[in-house]
Amino acid sequence: MKKETQAVEFKQSWRDEYLEWICGYANANGGTLFIGRADDGTPVGLAKAKSLMESIPCKITDTMGIIADVNLLDEGGKDVIEIKVEKYPSPISYHGRYFYRSGTTMRMISGKELDRLLLKQGGMGWDAVPMPRLKARDLDAEAIRYFREEAVRRKRLMRAETRVGRDILLENLHLVDEDGFLVRAAMLAFHRDPEKWVTGAYVKIGCFGASDSDLLYQDEVHGPLVMHADKVVELVYTKYLKALIGYEGIHRVEQYMFHKDAFREIVLNAIVHKDYAGRNPIQISVYPDRIYIWNDGTFPAGLDTAEKLFGKHSSKPFNPLLAGVFFKCGLIEAWGRGFDKIAAGCREYGGALPAYDIGESGVMVKCEACPAYLAMRERTEGRTGEVEDGGKTIAGKSAVTNGKSGERDTQSGETGEKSKETGGQSEEAIAAWAESVLPTKLRTDARGNMVRILVAIGLDSKITTEGMCTRTGMSASGVAKVLSALKKMGVIFRDGPDYGGSWHLGDRKKQ
Repeated sequence: MKKETQAVEFKQSWRDEYLEWICGYANANGGTLFIGRADDGTPVGLAKAKSLMESIPCKITDTMGIIADVNLLDEGGKDVIEIKVEKYPSPISYHGRYFYRSGTTMRMISGKELDRLLLKQGGMGWDAVPMPRLKARDLDAEAIRYFREEAVRRKRLMRAETRVGRDILLENLHLVDEDGFLVRAAMLAFHRDPEKWVTGAYVKIGCFGASDSDLLYQDEVHGPLVMHADKVVELVYTKYLKALIGYEGIHRVEQYMFHKDAFREIVLNAIVHKDYAGRNPIQISVYPDRIYIWNDGTFPAGLDTAEKLFGKHSSKPFNPLLAGVFFKCGLIEAWGRGFDKIAAGCREYGGALPAYDIGESGVMVKCEACPAYLAMRERTEGRTGEVEDGGKTIAGKSAVTNGKSGERDTQSGETGEKSKETGGQSEEAIAAWAESVLPTKLRTDARGNMVRILVAIGLDSKITTEGMCTRTGMSASGVAKVLSALKKMGVIFRDGPDYGGSWHLGDRKKQ
């Protein structure tokens, strides 16, 4: 039995409104309209087939200025008219309106969809439109420098290729049209304020509690798009996400909710595939156990499920010139390999692949917290009552960002008073407390030494310097140096004499 498809439609009788379908086929990929068939493809015949054979071609030509093949078929003794429409290289309108065949439906298009059709039919992408008022000197010097350095470091360009004038560099990146004008991709990638021309050319980030209405805090990332990904990832993984800390022996283990490299690839995909004509920012919503990344864009036709995206597929970016800049800069991979990186990161964390919801309203990516993070979070909550929920305390104590150089304060979730003691807790709990009170800007080795000393004190307030050396493997001078630094930070204090006294965790002034 014959079936209707994206390119085939059945109608039992002729109506002039079906001229809209012919217009839609001409603007899409062509198609065939059968008059005289039921919805299941069964021939039902036409009473005035011959007169329709004369009138339909004239109506098509008079209303749209195109020619379609109109054929009379004999199917089991019943007359059926076949109207075959080819795809046209220029947009076709019917009575001043534009129609487009999408799936098995016919839609009238306007606004940004019409702009996209006009550009597509003209062989031009949105990011290739020239901007006569934009000059090379208007572009951000820092963004250009970043591109030059990254392109060489990632071996996408030879150093000699980047040591050219700005005008030549932009022309080599195909960001100059045949009339010498810079195109939109140059503005998006390198201008310090692309929102001067395109509203929504930025990234909006929000931290949520238990519900969508519980917005705790938010940030926005503006400026040249070529530098957005690094800024977004750094902001999310320093302010919005906190690694849970565990120890394997004396070795510190950090566990984030979602793999950083995989998150970065998703952000880059959002930037490159976003429909900037939509004028909506990329939106990232961070919850205690998941992250959502939304952009007002789309993927190529056919790539409409996660299974297809993570399978073998060709690379067809929505903004090809912008994607070219990102590729030369080493930010993205060719041939759709960015999804391989996302999958590799999820495998490393033992987590599920992101869930993709792809529709006309945009692309929503949901990243679930990996099992290791959830298990560590559950153990920490069950044992000490200390667990963070997007910077908000669920129970007991939590570390929250104070907004100053990434330093963290430790507060009581109920009273806002400084935490006092960690005595009687496990080694892992003391280490978690230590991580929350130490400045995040410390070098990894210095931070590790401080955590080990704090754990030693937390387990035994009477411990001697010699005992600390034995436990941590540090020298006496190294232990003394760390103790001095911790006392200046107000993280520890000592009661009593050098011999016979005791160490305490916390700030003496707050006791």
